[in-house]
Amino acid sequence: MKLNRRKFVALAGAASMATLGRKYANAATPMFTPDFDSLANYKAPEWFRDAKLGIWNCWGPEAVPEMGDWYARNLYVEGHPQYEDHLKRYGHPSKFGYKDIVPLWKGENWDPDRLMGMYKKAGAKYFCAIAQHHDNIDCWNSKYNEWNSVRMGPKKDIIGTWRDVVRKHGLRFGVTEHLGASYNWYGITKSADKKGPLAGVPYDGANPANDSIYHSGNAGRDFGLWYRDVPESFQVEWFNRVKDLVDSYDPDLLYSDGSLPFGQHGRDLLAHFYNSNAQRLGKLEAVYNCKKSDDGGQFRDGMCVRDLERGVQDGIAADSWQTDTCVGDWYYKREIEYKTPSKVVRMLVDIVSKNGNLLLNFPLRADGTLDSREESIIASLGTWMAANGDAIYGSRPWKKFGEGPNGTTGAMFNEDKLNYTSEDIRFTTKGNSLYAFAMAWPASGKLRITSLASGTPHSVRMVDGGDLLKWTRQPDALVIELPKTQRGDHAFGVRIEGAV
Repeated sequence: MKLNRRKFVALAGAASMATLGRKYANAATPMFTPDFDSLANYKAPEWFRDAKLGIWNCWGPEAVPEMGDWYARNLYVEGHPQYEDHLKRYGHPSKFGYKDIVPLWKGENWDPDRLMGMYKKAGAKYFCAIAQHHDNIDCWNSKYNEWNSVRMGPKKDIIGTWRDVVRKHGLRFGVTEHLGASYNWYGITKSADKKGPLAGVPYDGANPANDSIYHSGNAGRDFGLWYRDVPESFQVEWFNRVKDLVDSYDPDLLYSDGSLPFGQHGRDLLAHFYNSNAQRLGKLEAVYNCKKSDDGGQFRDGMCVRDLERGVQDGIAADSWQTDTCVGDWYYKREIEYKTPSKVVRMLVDIVSKNGNLLLNFPLRADGTLDSREESIIASLGTWMAANGDAIYGSRPWKKFGEGPNGTTGAMFNEDKLNYTSEDIRFTTKGNSLYAFAMAWPASGKLRITSLASGTPHSVRMVDGGDLLKWTRQPDALVIELPKTQRGDHAFGVRIEGAV
């Protein structure tokens, strides 16, 4: 299926953002102009600061082989496990490439209403859907890309359906875009095996008939370039497709997988997203997530809600931030070892104590369903949030995030260093209450909080159940006597009222 490139270029040129960032037909004075001095005045809305937990579904054709993330690229990496799996199941990528995987994504058992009910019960206050991965497949009725979920695969407007279901359930709706890196990421599709019986035979990306999915002019490019050295034509395409997504579905949240792409085009897009949201709602309620990353893009403190992929801050951040992570791999992977519910909850408590939110991905299978292990994690998370959510939702950091031996450097991809113990305590506040969470139940049955060695509480209660607890103040700690039997799982909170 070959895209009419002349038609595309005409469309792209007509909608170019060269001047659109400065022109708003229905707003004489936009809140933001597309420059960093203006964008740095952004403040995260209260709904996001209060929400604390979001759930994300990464779902698309890459779920079909059940081999995890980056399949659309790695099937062309000779010797890679995904390449070897592809050879056995589908054939050589010179004959059967990613374009041939796309029609196998059917979503025949997708029940978004049931899923959203589960996510809401789990305690999520917002939901994000992946709008397109680096694989260049748009999960909506895209005006600029024929490789979309309405024309192919499920033959459904995935983003539009998610949006309607999310709002029916009363959650905030977000979309994630990963398009900017696609141009360089797909360069390998135009190479060939270096050894074996088909050495030198080009992969299917080398055929110009397939440029509409794999891009043109990117032979020899590597994913490590990310946004770097991308032609202007693709930058305009990125802008048009993401603007189409924003304008068609009015998301509350937009996430880019990297820093803000492509110079002026990116700043124009971000200003447009903020301004159109404020214009539609009468106040700014939009959230934009991106990363402070050396990837050829751009970032300025204050312009957005900073995102840390699979990472946790090492202290309280002045501005709201977000961790995005996954219970397993980003796309569905059979027989993977998932995070335990305890690890998920402890990460959430740690993140919230530092002024952050957790966005947690549960990848769907190609048919649109979760597996039983994922559903079990969601149910366990929901049980914990129902008992402890009062200390999480709407909370703010205390004067310190916590105490204990477990510390990490604030960076992306540091979650594997987290190993919480009963000595690790995290604090949140709401109103006149201070909440202290122990990351595990103390074997002694007593919770020692050295940060509260001075002061005299009026009362101390379990968050889960509300039991009034006895306490003593020792020279080096406030010591709280917990119930005789462990209350709940994962992490354990007490509510402290009065002078602390």
